[in-house]
Amino acid sequence: MGVGDKFENRAEGLGGRAEEAVGDVTGDDELKADGATDQLKAKAKDVGESVKDLGASVKDKFSK
Repeated sequence: MGVGDKFENRAEGLGGRAEEAVGDVTGDDELKADGATDQLKAKAKDVGESVKDLGASVKDKFSK
């Protein structure tokens, strides 16, 4: 996983947390749900990148 990807995913997750917190404070359920969705998207992207990295690592080990 590239540093840029990690940064983007972390930023999206933090933005989602902030959005969810604001929605919680203001009582805006839609904003709260949007924030939770952003956090899930960021986590899913992290998992996808980790799987991609693992696949590359396995491929490198078998190609030697």
